[in-house]
Amino acid sequence: MTPPATQPPAPSAHHPAQATVARRSGAALVSAGAVALIAFAAGVLANFVAREQNPVVLGQAVPFFALAALVLLGLLSIGHAVGALRAWFLALPVGLTSAVLATLLAASVNVALSAVPMTGQVYSLVLSSVLGINLAFIVAAVLAEVFVAPRVYARVLERRPRRRARRVALVRIPASNLDEAVLTHVERRPIDQAKADEQWDDYCAALVAEGWETLEVDAAPGLPDSVFIEDTVVFFGDTAVIANPGAESRAAEVEAVERTVRALPGISVARIAAPGTLDGGDVLKVGETVYVGASGRTNAEAIRQLRGILSPLGYTVVAVPVTKALHLKSTVTALPDGTVIGHPDLVGSTSLFPRFLEVPEPEGVAVVVLSDETLLMSASAPKSAELVSGLGYRVVTVDVSEFEKLEGCVTCLSVRVR
Repeated sequence: MTPPATQPPAPSAHHPAQATVARRSGAALVSAGAVALIAFAAGVLANFVAREQNPVVLGQAVPFFALAALVLLGLLSIGHAVGALRAWFLALPVGLTSAVLATLLAASVNVALSAVPMTGQVYSLVLSSVLGINLAFIVAAVLAEVFVAPRVYARVLERRPRRRARRVALVRIPASNLDEAVLTHVERRPIDQAKADEQWDDYCAALVAEGWETLEVDAAPGLPDSVFIEDTVVFFGDTAVIANPGAESRAAEVEAVERTVRALPGISVARIAAPGTLDGGDVLKVGETVYVGASGRTNAEAIRQLRGILSPLGYTVVAVPVTKALHLKSTVTALPDGTVIGHPDLVGSTSLFPRFLEVPEPEGVAVVVLSDETLLMSASAPKSAELVSGLGYRVVTVDVSEFEKLEGCVTCLSVRVR
């Protein structure tokens, strides 16, 4: 039985939220370290120059400003972690306050270690050091906090952890009642089951020939749409989002797919819960942008949930109205360079896509990216394949005509884990 849609995701040692917290904490520490290092260098250099470049000064200045820099590192790490770098007017007071406190604490420790009694006059000297020997340290810290730290923080967040390369494609053998699959935008035509089975074998063989390992999810003999495995799960790096199909008859497809996904090493799992409904065929990934079709199978609640799952991972979710076909990826897909391709009869508006290219056949809108240079396309769209080939890509074509009768395409028959 399929788990209830409201069931929370099982705990995972690789949960994306934990990974995000770790990345942000690391970015906070690294950006604070950059500021502390710059301030330390400025403080030592300024004192060395001010005292006529006397080498003896270094023996005094280095430990003093090292302590101040260490305190500054701790204070700024906390500030960056709670959002001090979101705007310059937040970074400025945090940088100034942290630098002043760091130098005062270092001066106080220095006095304490010298065994000089803490008289009022000594306190005055400690305070006056802010505008004296510590001024260069403080000014450098403030400038670095405003201009350097935000860039370092952003750069660290942009660097995604390297993960083990995968070239695995999940597939599912056609059910014996394939001809009973749900249709919405086309009239039902007879399906040649034997031919469909042969086409599916050829499709899997094409993936294997291009270096992909095919991983079969358990067969579902009584579920006619189960061969269209794309609709049950979508991968975003090491995160798998288990879908909640919009057609009630497809709900039972999810259990075996989720079981297979959870067995993959290093994969964390999230789920779309009712009342949200999402078909994977409505999800198109183009770099860090995720286009989601608002279709008859995917509703606004699912798009909201998906946005909540993906935003912490650095993705931007853009909703796209879909009215002329079953799924978004029945109307558009994308080339490796980010160009979105589609057929004018199927696409409502192209304004949401930065780069759009028309293809001459409706069956030509679907491409499966096998590598940066190689694409899988339908044999039913030779003109589209020729157009894409002319753009410098190597195109592998397969016959999926029996599945196209059921509103399927080359993307529907597999889910790539990369």
